[in-house]
Amino acid sequence: MTWLDKIKSTASVIKKDSYDLELWSECPVCKNNIFNAELNKNLHVCTECDHHFRVSAKVRINQLLEEGSFIEHDTDLFSTDPIKFKDSKKYKERLRTYIKKGSGQIKNHKVEICVFEFSFMGGSMGVVVGEKITRAIERAITNQSSLVILSCSGGARMQEGILSLMQMAKTSAALSKLAEKRLPYFSILADPTTGGVSASFAMLGDIIIAEPGALIGFAGPRVIEQTIHQKLPEGFQRSEFLLKHGLIDQVVHRKKLKETLDQLLSLCNNSWQ
Repeated sequence: MTWLDKIKSTASVIKKDSYDLELWSECPVCKNNIFNAELNKNLHVCTECDHHFRVSAKVRINQLLEEGSFIEHDTDLFSTDPIKFKDSKKYKERLRTYIKKGSGQIKNHKVEICVFEFSFMGGSMGVVVGEKITRAIERAITNQSSLVILSCSGGARMQEGILSLMQMAKTSAALSKLAEKRLPYFSILADPTTGGVSASFAMLGDIIIAEPGALIGFAGPRVIEQTIHQKLPEGFQRSEFLLKHGLIDQVVHRKKLKETLDQLLSLCNNSWQ
């Protein structure tokens, strides 16, 4: 085989492998290879072990809201670089829109909804995230509608320093006003929900729902073990563990999440208003 034949052979393998990666996904839990079309049809849940894959904010919105009902708000808000943070690249070079917030409908219920985008900087909470969530809460009060926040976040954003930590108090204070108006707030926790997000609005829902197997907590299990020098219980900080210990209200499969929200919205709207 000549050197040219070797290059052609290698190129065909690379092309084939790249094509295969677009067609198939490997489950990180059971290592099952799943045809992507089948995975999409199954709402990005493994067909073998029921592992819930992380999905984008856009996919979440399409799964939960009625088609064509979503209206995005506050798209003109952008983060700044208050402490001139730089690691492998400048913080301002990393910035783009990472949280979807707007109005929509779940069945016949009008809601204000916020959905985190984990693929951008781990869904971390900065000033713009806090402002968008606060505006969503205020809009729910104005429109007398329910609030839904789907969290998927690594916590507060260190690149914005103490300003990111202030969003914990800001969003919590806004939620207290929502409670005064007797408007329901449903908090949905996806994998992962940690740090400042879990320590503020994510755990303040009137009803807190988690997806199966979701990691939920403040610091991660590895950090806790290194701090207390003890082995943690099996399944610690997973949604099933939190349900057993009374920290959340329900663990709901992704296929039943929209139906469950519809039922809860009906119950709350009938009894609270």
